[in-house]
Amino acid sequence: MTTTANKIDKHVGSRVKARRQELGISQEKLGNALGVTFQQVQKYEKGTNRISASRLQQIGAVLGVPAAFFFEGLQELATTVPGFTERATAPYMPEVISTEEGLQLIRAFLRIPDQNVRRRIIELVESIACQPTLPR
Repeated sequence: MTTTANKIDKHVGSRVKARRQELGISQEKLGNALGVTFQQVQKYEKGTNRISASRLQQIGAVLGVPAAFFFEGLQELATTVPGFTERATAPYMPEVISTEEGLQLIRAFLRIPDQNVRRRIIELVESIACQPTLPR
C-alpha cells in the first residue's frame, strides 16, 4: 500500500525539522530521545509517517516547544469531510481569554456565587449574541 503525505502531516513534519535544526540536534539524537530510529524521525519530518498526538507532545518536550507550535502557520487545519459541512464559527477559546474584555468577563462571572444568576447571565448573553448588530 502506497501512502502519500497530506499537507498537514508535511507541515507538522517540516516544523519538527526546522525546530530540530534550529537547536542543532541531529535526527539520531532526537530519535534516541524518542526511542525511535533516525529513519523514523526522517519519515516524521517528511510527513510520510503521521505523528500521533502523544508522540507530538513528546517531540515538543524534547525540542522545548508546546505541541501547538507544530501547527503554527497552517491556515486551514480542517479538511473536507464527506457528509459534514458545518464549521465552528465561535472564536477559539484562547483568542477570547487573550483579550482584556474576555478576561474581565470571565473573572467577573466566576465571582458570582449564585448558580441561577450565572445561568440567567448566560441566557442573556446568548440572546444578545443572536440579535442583529445595530449600526453605530
